[in-house]
Amino acid sequence: MSVDLAGRPGPSDLLHPTARGVRLTAPTPGTPPPDGGTNTSRPSAPVGRTSPARARPILVAVLVLAASAAAALRIGTAPVGWGDLARVLGTHLGLGNEPLPPLTDSLVWDLRLPRILMAALVGASLAVCGTVLQAVTRNALADPYLIGVSSGASTGAVAVVVLPLAGAGALGVTGGALAGALLSFALLTALLRRTGLDSVRIVLTGVVVGQLFTALTSLILMSSADADTTRALTHWLLGSMAPARWDAVVVCAIVTPLGLVAAWLCANALDALAFGADTAASLGIDVRRTRMLLLVVTAVLTSVAVATVGAIGFVGLIVPHGARLLVGPSHRVLLPCAALAGAVFLVWTDALARVAFAPREVPVGVITALIGVPLFLAVLRRRGDL
Repeated sequence: MSVDLAGRPGPSDLLHPTARGVRLTAPTPGTPPPDGGTNTSRPSAPVGRTSPARARPILVAVLVLAASAAAALRIGTAPVGWGDLARVLGTHLGLGNEPLPPLTDSLVWDLRLPRILMAALVGASLAVCGTVLQAVTRNALADPYLIGVSSGASTGAVAVVVLPLAGAGALGVTGGALAGALLSFALLTALLRRTGLDSVRIVLTGVVVGQLFTALTSLILMSSADADTTRALTHWLLGSMAPARWDAVVVCAIVTPLGLVAAWLCANALDALAFGADTAASLGIDVRRTRMLLLVVTAVLTSVAVATVGAIGFVGLIVPHGARLLVGPSHRVLLPCAALAGAVFLVWTDALARVAFAPREVPVGVITALIGVPLFLAVLRRRGDL
């Protein structure tokens, strides 16, 4: 049985939603639930299943991502043909192909392929984070970058690199980024303890928290780093796929699918939270526990992305809105589609960053901002907020 608030289910439905198969059709974040009228929601797939019609956009997105990754492998200051690309991949996959010259082989296998895979994984992570935060906070502007989580993760990562701390390797930097992301979350929730996470003040408070951690990052750099380290970290903080290597790709390839699965398992809870905490609680959802779980998942995904490629804005803000326009608000389909759309978006954005001003490379965060601002204004205009 598919119900929305306009359908006004009976008391027994609200008390036993799982037994009766109650399924909410989630609204767009920031949209108040309807207060009357007839039930116009379409029947949804049973809990735990995805209908063939709903799986079709996911399959299309997978094919688009595969085609985008293959095309991006050929793009660069030194173009690589399809035949050479097939030979490089065949050689490393043990298919017995004749190897190419070491320079071409290294260009594709050691530089471009890890970079493209990292862009796909980070794009998927940020898009999932934005989708989850917009549902949990019921705010269409929620995103790890705007509410200060990325800034907190950046501060933690920079502190581990610059200050004389133990374990400044890849795992140490990721751990520092996670600590910074969790600290920014803790400060955000402390400042919003009276109004709650679903308050309209969350973005304004998040901007304040983000500015605080940005100032702390600058203070650490100016007080403890030398000129070369400061220059390198400043470029990294703008977001760059250049540092991507296979060891970092492996870490992201483990964390990102786990985070996506954890969020997807909470899809029904996200649909309910999109209506508000009271509605979710009336449907038998432990709101506090679910929120904490989802916020920790978001913090982990953000910290791994920031520790690897720096803070990249607008992916978690724009992509969920675009995916929601295409597949609707149901998080069971929205989450995987947003992840794939985020991967495609960042793969092409990184390709543009590599070739737009060749031979000089532009930080990918600059390109996402230049693309994201007009797209976000278009989303606001479509929603009637402009």
